[in-house]
Amino acid sequence: MELSAVLIPAIEGGYIALNPETGTTTQGETIEEALANLREATELYLEEFPLTVAGRALLTTFQVAAHA
Repeated sequence: MELSAVLIPAIEGGYIALNPETGTTTQGETIEEALANLREATELYLEEFPLTVAGRALLTTFQVAAHA
């Protein structure tokens, strides 16, 4: 099963990893570690709560006004 991963640099270092289809979130010091941790967390989640949503997450961007 192919799922989406969003990786965000963490302020304290490393990465926060999020799977939008399930809402699982984890972290890791490297991209590889964050993805491995996300894979494990998502697999454990899916054992308890099988995925019923069809389709994939859509990642896009938007703009907000900058503060002066």
